[in-house]
Amino acid sequence: MSKMIVTGGAGFIGSNFIFYQRAHHPEDELICVDKLTYAGNLETLAPVMDDPKFQFVRADIADRAAMDALFEREKPDVVVNFAAESHVDRSIENPAIFLETNVLGTQVLLDACRKYGIGRYHQVSTDEVYGDLPLDRPDLFFTERTPLHTSSPYSASKASADLLCNAYQRTYGLPITISRCSNNYGPYQFPEKLIPLMIANALADKPLPVYGQGLNVRDWLYVEDHCAAIDLILRQGQVGQTYNIGGHNEMRNIDIVKLILQQLGKPESLITYVTDRKGHDMRYAIDPTFIHDELGWLPQTKFADGIRKTIQWYLDNRPWWENIINGDYQTYYERMYGHRG
Repeated sequence: MSKMIVTGGAGFIGSNFIFYQRAHHPEDELICVDKLTYAGNLETLAPVMDDPKFQFVRADIADRAAMDALFEREKPDVVVNFAAESHVDRSIENPAIFLETNVLGTQVLLDACRKYGIGRYHQVSTDEVYGDLPLDRPDLFFTERTPLHTSSPYSASKASADLLCNAYQRTYGLPITISRCSNNYGPYQFPEKLIPLMIANALADKPLPVYGQGLNVRDWLYVEDHCAAIDLILRQGQVGQTYNIGGHNEMRNIDIVKLILQQLGKPESLITYVTDRKGHDMRYAIDPTFIHDELGWLPQTKFADGIRKTIQWYLDNRPWWENIINGDYQTYYERMYGHRG
């Protein structure tokens, strides 16, 4: 690989992937494409903005003219698509934007890959396309053969994008791969998500809102381990294949919240139970046997270590998430990098 387009690279997982690539493959050229919606934060990419092998392009993946111009100019070898609307609650309030970005945006990228030629297109998906698992069946796990069974407009849009990728591979011979990952946590996660939200509220002695009774179970994976898995798929994965990425690390939401409070020395009285989300999936659990057997991937970060590192990062980088909470991050692009075009 010599030139890679990373869409959604100003978001949580995308930015961590860019940092991983710069650290492990400094010879490759990276082009980050991000629309800078509410979840895209250019401040996150400040450490690489002056890297001669990195460039940032502010654009919408659903803008066909912009994507064609970008592909024509840059002639990338690889595309990794992180760009997506991803917050379930927002998808329930406004499904349309999820279909536009997650489905039509993916189609625009796939068409550009066909038109200009590409060595690999990788779609970053989610375990939520499988629906959920019952709490009383801990023996059940999502595998690559689990049928798609979506619960929210968000997961439906991601499943649609996956099916589009498979169709383009079968119909046009496009070299695609797909990964479906469990819940990520780590540095630079937008503070409306569970772990950073609880950290921020606890530090401010504000109520910690927990859906229902907090009994929903998620399989948590440290974001750097996810980035390592995607890198491995890009370089060694089989075209047309889907890979499930999970940590075998199931935790109830309420237990995560209590752990955060304990680590920060805050009382459990801050926990406030709120009305449960519509169609809230009860349990996600991925079986990562296939990617381990095929590519040798295993998560390297134990949850106890990862959550400690994550909490410390939010303690050490308060200006980053405080700027998000007060909205200042949204002016950062114009203030710092608007002249770059």
